[in-house]
Amino acid sequence: MNPTDIILKYYPPDSRAYYFLIHHSRLVARKARSLAQRVAHLNPDLEFIEEASLLHDIGIFLSNAPKLGCFGHKEYVCHGYLGRELLDTEGLPRHALVCERHVGMGITLEEIKMNSLPLPPREMVPVSLEEKIICFADKFYSKTEHDLLHEKPLEKVRELIKGYGEDKLKLFDEWSRLFTLP
Repeated sequence: MNPTDIILKYYPPDSRAYYFLIHHSRLVARKARSLAQRVAHLNPDLEFIEEASLLHDIGIFLSNAPKLGCFGHKEYVCHGYLGRELLDTEGLPRHALVCERHVGMGITLEEIKMNSLPLPPREMVPVSLEEKIICFADKFYSKTEHDLLHEKPLEKVRELIKGYGEDKLKLFDEWSRLFTLP
């Protein structure tokens, strides 16, 4: 399976959306590989991490994010479950779960209900080691013109995560320790 072939089914290679998606996803994949090597004793599936990292944001074109060249009809928070639906139709259910579960630090059913989020009512939190690695790696890269190619420092990521609540920051810090970041 070649993730780029799947991406090209949905994104014209000369589009703004493709540009943001492919650069962001490649950086996330590189970071995820590095994190996986730090926990090699846990036997992460490196091939899967590479593939799923490249596909984790495939649903962004279905969201309304004009700055990224995406003109869909759903809110950006929906890109995860929309990506899951796409990859389910591609016969990639394990990769599909990464799409759905990587948004934020994962989104619980309680958070969906409490915040009236436009998401299917189900748990959308990383479960497997590979899902956690990709979710964590994703937090270090933005899809903005200025920051696209630059890794955020750990403290800046922590500040952003704290904005989602102390419980999310606690989880982020747990993962930081797991992946032995300073």
